[in-house]
Amino acid sequence: MASQAPWPCAAISEAELGPRTTIKVGGSVEWLLEPAHPDEFVTAWRACLERDLAPLVLGGGANLLIADGRRSGVVITTERMSRVFRPNRNEGRDWTANGDPSAPVSQRSDDDSAPELVAWAGASMPGLVRAARELGWSGLEGLVGVPGHVGGGVAMNAGGRWGEMWDVVQSVRVLTPEGELEDRPRDACSPSYRNGNLGGAVVLGAVLRLEPANRLEIKERMRQYLSEKSAAQPVTERSSGCIFKNPDPEQSDGRSAGKLIDDCGGKGLSVGDAVVSPKHGNFIVNTGRARATDVLELIERVRRLVEDESGVALQTEVRMW
Repeated sequence: MASQAPWPCAAISEAELGPRTTIKVGGSVEWLLEPAHPDEFVTAWRACLERDLAPLVLGGGANLLIADGRRSGVVITTERMSRVFRPNRNEGRDWTANGDPSAPVSQRSDDDSAPELVAWAGASMPGLVRAARELGWSGLEGLVGVPGHVGGGVAMNAGGRWGEMWDVVQSVRVLTPEGELEDRPRDACSPSYRNGNLGGAVVLGAVLRLEPANRLEIKERMRQYLSEKSAAQPVTERSSGCIFKNPDPEQSDGRSAGKLIDDCGGKGLSVGDAVVSPKHGNFIVNTGRARATDVLELIERVRRLVEDESGVALQTEVRMW
């Protein structure tokens, strides 16, 4: 049951976290806070610091594996912070207002000379990609099929061979672990492979700069990319996304983590209902009632297999709580 008594925003006690992840495994937490606005998030974060608590932040639950059992303390979810809007140019970029009420995000502007979107951390990645498509703004097509929320996508520079999140990020608003707000331009962040290089700061939102393009061409590119991804990855199954980072090509003879796992016979390995996807060796899928302990055991089994067979020590990309 929701309760607001001890916290400055909506809160749930003894909240189950597993259903909030894309792989659908994991335990519960003592308190789950649900701010609906970036300002409310800041207030909730500072309330935790006042109580000597170090909160964890839960976005869309992609690229995340949560341990079984009960966790004490606090998790703050960005799920309700889902706004995506065009900034009101008469007021400058406004992170916290409703944007221009006369210009819904799904409607092309008469003036596309500044094709920018403001996306709060809890905006879904699929929803953001669709919004850009409907506006006729290009730059996000390569992220079609990427799950999760904008906050996580910015923090880990989500993407793949068709493009990455930071290809379009112009600036990001973050909250430091000490509770201080900062607006950081792209040049101050130096994002890299699977890393927004934010130094532990929490993403509250981002300004995205896109390019006007033909809407039908954007739609066709998205269709092609998603078709290729679906053929090679279990995009409709319950997974955390890629488990391992791609290793240094010089150490792996140019092979990706998935190719290494495939070459070493790792596809199809299982522990309980956790299975290495037959489609792609770098994905572990929950085929039924898998537990986090099953997934963790399978990760270590695959890691040992690849190191024994190829000498390459794979590093996990998925975050673990």
